[in-house]
Amino acid sequence: METIFTIILMITSGLMILLVLLHKGRGGGLSDMFGGGVSSSLGGSSVAERNLDRLTVGIGIIWFACVVALGLLLAY
Repeated sequence: METIFTIILMITSGLMILLVLLHKGRGGGLSDMFGGGVSSSLGGSSVAERNLDRLTVGIGIIWFACVVALGLLLAY
């Protein structure tokens, strides 16, 4: 059971990194330093951003549930 949750945690961790990096920069900070300001004029539709937000939140909930489940499994 631990290995299943560990594998799911690793997959969701990788997906979370990719999804957060796909988000459009909100201006200022590191996103502009790495070219986020240049690509912001090429931005996609608001529907795509909304779907990306939903997917990120969904994967985040799964990630959090795996962390809690692993913590409970290892504690008992």
